[in-house]
Order: sequence, then C-alpha cells, then structure tokens
Amino acid sequence: MSDSERPLNFLEHIIEEDLKNGFSKDALRFRFPPEPNGYLHIGHASSICLNFGLGLRYDAPVNLRFDDTNPAKEEQEFVDAIKRDVEWLGYEWNTERYASDYFQQLYDWAVLLIKEGKAYVDSQTSEVMAAQKGTPTEAGTESPFRNRSVEENLELFEAMKAGKFEEGKHVLRAKIDMTSSNMLMRDPIMYRVLHKAHHRTNTDWCIYPMYDWTHGESDYIEQVSHSLCTLEFAMHRELYDWFLNQVVDENKIRPKQREFARRNLSHTVVSKRKLARLVEEGVVDSWDDPRMPTISGLRRRGYSPESIRNFADTIGIAKRDNLIDVSLLEFQVRDHLNKVAPRVMGVLDPLKVVITNYPEGEEEWLDAENNPEDEAAGSRKVPFSREIYIEKEDFREEANKKFFRLKLGKEVRLKNAYIIKAESCTKDTEGNIIEVQCTYDPKSKSGSGTEESLRKVKGTLHWVSIKHALEAEVRLYDRLFTDESPDTHKDKDFMEFVNPDSLKVITGYLEPSMKDLKAGAQVQFQRLGYFCVDPDSTSEKLVFNRTVGLRDSWAKIQQKS
Repeated sequence: MSDSERPLNFLEHIIEEDLKNGFSKDALRFRFPPEPNGYLHIGHASSICLNFGLGLRYDAPVNLRFDDTNPAKEEQEFVDAIKRDVEWLGYEWNTERYASDYFQQLYDWAVLLIKEGKAYVDSQTSEVMAAQKGTPTEAGTESPFRNRSVEENLELFEAMKAGKFEEGKHVLRAKIDMTSSNMLMRDPIMYRVLHKAHHRTNTDWCIYPMYDWTHGESDYIEQVSHSLCTLEFAMHRELYDWFLNQVVDENKIRPKQREFARRNLSHTVVSKRKLARLVEEGVVDSWDDPRMPTISGLRRRGYSPESIRNFADTIGIAKRDNLIDVSLLEFQVRDHLNKVAPRVMGVLDPLKVVITNYPEGEEEWLDAENNPEDEAAGSRKVPFSREIYIEKEDFREEANKKFFRLKLGKEVRLKNAYIIKAESCTKDTEGNIIEVQCTYDPKSKSGSGTEESLRKVKGTLHWVSIKHALEAEVRLYDRLFTDESPDTHKDKDFMEFVNPDSLKVITGYLEPSMKDLKAGAQVQFQRLGYFCVDPDSTSEKLVFNRTVGLRDSWAKIQQKS
C-alpha cells in the first residue's frame, strides 16, 4: 500500500485539521530529538519513521536535534551512532541541531523569568524539595526561598553560572503552582549545577538546563510546528505550554506537542538504562551486539532498513502503549530478505556422505540459481564431488512415511545435483552415525532434461562438497530473554530472565562462492534461514550471524488474535 493510499493516523488527522484551519503547509516542520546517552533502539525507529515520514508526506523539513543537556551521561560516540542509524534507515535531516546550541538563549530567558518573578533560586536539598512536592492527592508546600527578591535570585543565579557553588547547593525553579493537580507544575527545576565537561561546550558551562525547560524552547527556536512525543510526556504538555507562554512571539510559529504510544517489543527491553546495564554487566558484548534491540544491533544481525521501516509502518501509530510480538519484526525481515537475499548452501551440523559409485578424484561444477524470487539474480557454479556433507538431522536409519529426507534404502535429490540412495551407514563406538554410504544415478543431474532427471522424489537436501567447503564461525542468535515482558515483573529483576542460550557459536561448512562476501552481506542458507557476514569476518576466518530462521511463526500469532 502506498503512503497516499493508506488511511491517516491520528497525528496526521491533527495536522490535516490544522491545515484546514489555515495553518500554512509551508510552515510545517518536524524534528527527531534523541538524547545522546545511548544507542537508538527499535522503539526509536518508530519515532524516526514517524517524524521523517511526515516530512516526506508533507514535503516539510525535519531537524535532527540532540537533546544534550546532561554531560554526565552523553558522549560523542552516541551522537555518531545516532546519525549513522538515521542515515542507514534511509532518511535525511534538514539541519543538525543541538540543545547545547541554545544554552545562552535559554539562560537569557531564565534571567527574564527571574526578573518577572516567575523563577527563583532554591537552596534546599533535593530530598527536602521532593518531600515538599506533596502527592497526587495532597498539595505541595512552598519553599522558604520561594519569595526571595529578584535581586537576590539574579545574584545567586549568576554565581551558579560562574561556578561558585558545588553541585546540589542551589537550583533554579519555575514559580508556578505548588497546589496544582499536575505535580510537574509544582515549581519544576529549570537549572542545576553540574561541574562536568560537555561533549560540545567542554567547560564553558557549569549549570545545565533540565529537559522540560529545554525541549519546548528548543522547538520554538527551531520553529518546529508539531512536536511529537511518546505517551509518557502527556503530563508534561501543560508544563511545555507554560514555558512557551513565557517567551513566545505571536508573530512566530508556536510548537504544538502531541503524544503517541510507545511500542514495546516482546522478549526484550527498550529502556536505554536497562540496555546499558546489559552492556556494562557483560550479558552482551556491546551496544551493537546482534541480540540487542538497538538499530545498530539489528543491522549487525542482518536486518535490512526496509524491514524495519515496514515493521514501523505495520504496527502504526496508536494512543495506547502495547506489546508487539517480536515475531512480527522477524516476519518483516524474512519477507524482505526472501526477495533480495541470494540462496547459498551451508551445512551447520555435518554428517559425511560418501557416494560410492562416483569416480574418486573427480569433481564437477553445477549450475545453481541465485534467487528464484529474482530472475535478474542469475546463477552461480557450485562444486560437486564424491564426498559431501549433509545435515545430521537429514538422515535416519529408519523412519516413518512422513520423513521425506534420507533413510536407508530410500532416495532423495541433492539440490542442483543428483538423486542419491542411502545404502549403508557407519557408526562410532557409542553408536552415533558418522558416515552414510550412498549411490547416485549419473543420469539424474538437475536441469539435464533426461528422463531420469525428471523423476519425482519427495525429498530435496542441501549439501556441500567436503574438499571445497569453506569453514566458518556461525553465530546462532536467539531471543535475549525467555520471558515475553521481562521488565514488567514487580518482584523480579529483568536480568533474571536473560536467556542462557541466546547465543550458540558453531563451525559451519559453506559452498566456496561465499569466500569473498563483505561484512553486512545477506544470504539465505537454503533450508536453514537468513544469515549475514559479521564485521568480525576476515579472509582467513569467515563469521556469519543468523538473522532469522525460515519458519514463519507470525501466522500462529494471527490465529491466536
């Protein structure tokens, strides 16, 4: 369905209503405002697709703005990763902005609020201020410093800026209403002292603005028309508007904040704080570990930007938070890779097969189709010889009629090759099968057009020629958590649900066509799943990550719903 054909979401209805009521289409401007305190995750991908998608729909500019007001947690590494992720998803921002660009303007406006009696310096401890906030059902109590003179407030605020006080000694608070039913309106903090170097301003500042003071004012400076936030900011809207009321010029665009629901993904967590803990405690190797729900992790695992954009489009925009089953994300990547990924053969749990009537020392190169979904993908050559590997699970000495793979006395076709028949097998001292002896029909070569090649057999197996096989490290990734919603248990830490089997590293044997694949290359190991080349891969040691299996488990979810 094209963008113009699909029904509008509720945010687009809001924009359409504004345009209908006289708002100029040329004045539309959106923004994606991440804090650079971690890597972006799949939840951010929905927000990216929403804001940049609106920009494309309305031919409007979209700013990439970093809300960098906390030097204790923010790093240039995260800025670079965020930019890389947005670009990889296929979007271009109009301008790159930083909240830190506006530190002077925000400070000047704060001084103005002090002069108007709308802000004051509070010298209490954070614990005392928290106690004075009250509860949702009980009004707060005013600070004893609430009625300091304008002159004293200005003097103290200037001294805070000059670095004359230690952290926690003073804060600047807005003077609003300590009896408000919205606790965020009970004299919120606007500035705190932090003696930490900032990733852009270094040590130029030692007071830093709080998010609520910064966000709306930054939107206003940039003339953002529609500021779209996740649902947890709904209660912040009243404060957003109050702060804007103090500075807006009626001749300029006044930003409008509206909220949409966060989409949580099953069997994972999407809190940057919790994701950071997984990294810090060594549960995963890094922010881009393929088990992580970060965009960088998904990219490294082999997800395509198209699959993530399709996922965001499928789940849509809603007004209520809900849990999306990870199988839907897996369905989207499977659906896309099915169209574009070349088919190759690899064996991950090898069993040796000797074709006893194939001439020793002989080999031949057979034609293999690269992708039946894409005629333009062409074909390649794969080597065939007397000794091959198949998957252990593809052979049984005895099996019922529903087992259509190799069993003693029965035939299967080798993909792109010949029909073989299992004649006998060899076992080790523990009774494990270590080799199968087969015969082949020399006239049954695939594509040869002979009567024998057209003979119907029920099973087709993938395989690799042993003497040509490439040895590779294969990383089999699974769900990071065993529980569907690991961070919603009040009495348990989400770390208790970490899946001990989320990564299994094995040695696989691959056809030689994969020797020169570059990092990020995506392929389908036939009958096994979709895999990609990991950045750790070298010419001496190939490394592949499993992206997703071939089985479509999303159908089961649809049946349940």
